[in-house]
Amino acid sequence: MTDTPIKTHRDGHVLEVTLDRPKANAIDLATSRIMGEVFTDFRDDPDLRVAIITGAGDKFFCPGWDLKAAADGDAVDGDYGLGGFGGLQELRGLNKPVIGAVNGICCGGGLELALSADIILAADHASFALPEIRSGTVADAASIKLPKRIPYHIAMEMLFTGRWLDADEAARWGLINHIHPAADLMAEARRMAALIASGPPLVNAAIKEIVREAEDMKFQDAMNRITKSQFETVEKLYRSEDQLEGARAFAEKRDPIWKGK
Repeated sequence: MTDTPIKTHRDGHVLEVTLDRPKANAIDLATSRIMGEVFTDFRDDPDLRVAIITGAGDKFFCPGWDLKAAADGDAVDGDYGLGGFGGLQELRGLNKPVIGAVNGICCGGGLELALSADIILAADHASFALPEIRSGTVADAASIKLPKRIPYHIAMEMLFTGRWLDADEAARWGLINHIHPAADLMAEARRMAALIASGPPLVNAAIKEIVREAEDMKFQDAMNRITKSQFETVEKLYRSEDQLEGARAFAEKRDPIWKGK
C-alpha cells in the first residue's frame, strides 16, 4: 500500500523504517500501532539483524504526538499498540541494534523515539527539544531516559524550559553520535547498519540484553549473571555454532562466517 504512514525496505539483514505522514511525520494511535507491528516483526525475524528508523522528507524527523488527531478524539492514554508509543520504547526482548537517522526536527515524542535507538546519526540541520512543558504536560519517557544519556543539568534544562539544541550542541552533550550533511545521512546510516550487520548477531543480542538489564543492577550482580549464563542471550551465545566459528576463524586467520546460531 502506497498510502501507509510507515514505509519499510529490506536490504539483506537490514530493515529501513521510514515514518511518512505529511506534513510533519507526527504519530497518531493508528500509526503507533503499525510501528509496533513493524518492530515486533523485526525483532522476531531471524534474518534481520539491524534496523534504521528515519522520517520522510528533509524537514521533520518526528515532532511526536499528533495534536490534530488528539483534537479529533485520539486519547493520549489510548492504545499505542505493541511496544508503546512509536513501537520501540517499551518493546520487550528487542535484542537487535537500532539506528536512528534524524533528518530534521526531532522533538517531544519524536525525541523519545530517537532515544529508543542505540545509535543516533543526525543531519547537520537537525534540531532537538522537549516542548511538552509549554503545553502543560510531561515528557514521560524522556524524563526517565534523558538524564541517563546526557549530563543531568542539561537534561533538566531541556525538560524544564523546552529549549532547542542544534545538531552541534546535541553532539557536544553526547545526545547523538555523528553529524552528517543531509544528503549523506541515509548513506551513512546504511554504512553503519551494514558494518553492524556484518558482525556476530548473537553477540549483538547479548550486548543489548546485558546493557538493558544491567542498568538498574549492581555491577557484581550483573557480572554474576553473565558468568553464570543467566542472561538468555549469553546462554545461547556460549552454546552456539558462532562461538566455535569465531575461535576457528581466528586460528585459521580468516574472516568468520556468522550464522546467528
